[in-house]
Amino acid sequence: MTSTDVQPEQSQRKPRPAGLPWWSKLLITLVAVAALLFAGSKLDLIPGFGDVFGSETKDRTGPTLLQSMQDLDRYEAASGNFQVVVDLEKDAKYLPDAIRGTRTLYVGAGTVSASVDFSGIGEGNVTTDKERTMATIRLPHAQLGKPALDAERSYAVSKQRGLLDRLGDLFSDNAASERAVNQLAAKHIGEAAKDSELASRAEKNTTSMLQGLLRSLGFTQVTVVYGTN
Repeated sequence: MTSTDVQPEQSQRKPRPAGLPWWSKLLITLVAVAALLFAGSKLDLIPGFGDVFGSETKDRTGPTLLQSMQDLDRYEAASGNFQVVVDLEKDAKYLPDAIRGTRTLYVGAGTVSASVDFSGIGEGNVTTDKERTMATIRLPHAQLGKPALDAERSYAVSKQRGLLDRLGDLFSDNAASERAVNQLAAKHIGEAAKDSELASRAEKNTTSMLQGLLRSLGFTQVTVVYGTN
């Protein structure tokens, strides 16, 4: 009698599905974040839901400290508003602009004041006649102050950067570049103020102020001479 060995039926296992590649997981994550942000912007239109994804700004600035005080002996008689378009370009000697180099277009707006110094006025600077109806005042010429840039009216129009400069901006705030265009804008504004009639305008306004003041005290003829200390 012949016996036949019966082999147990081997279980067939289903192959496990292969996991998603890393780039697919990254893409799904990015899509999910974008969808969440998009949904947050749309929920702003629905009352009550905007606060869920809204941002909150907190001012944690410390108290402002008074460092010093000083008396002013100058009469600020005029002020001029100026605007300049700064075109600052920095190139590398042996590299093309696409690799290394920057070009910034910056609109700088600021003011320059003109004042007359009254601190040196003494008895020799003011002469009157016996009847005290005529007076002559001698003053120094008006001086221009330092340009003061207005941050609200100054802005960068465009900024072109090479590849190496873009990489460098990732690791720094590039404060030196901003300081360079600000200094250049202030320089040009100061030069424009010197070429303007701002100083002479300040002297005319100072003369009108002194004439009105002394005439209220009874003087009928008031002469103001500039160019002496």
